[in-house]
Amino acid sequence: MFGKIKKVFFTGIFGVLYISFVGQLVYICCWLDGIQNKLIALALLSIEWLALIAARYLSKRSSTSAQQHNGGYRRH
Repeated sequence: MFGKIKKVFFTGIFGVLYISFVGQLVYICCWLDGIQNKLIALALLSIEWLALIAARYLSKRSSTSAQQHNGGYRRH
């Protein structure tokens, strides 16, 4: 049961982060003035994107590792 709650929670959190990323990208492209400000904001956003990808990867990796450790792939 905890596994289902954890899965729903992380899926929801990552969904919110993806929507936030798109919102920030639209804001940078449409409302910031000056190319230098846009490039700095895009650089910061790319770092955030890399952190999001890393968190997603580590979340899936720990989930798979926990399944293997708890007998998720047992042979009968």
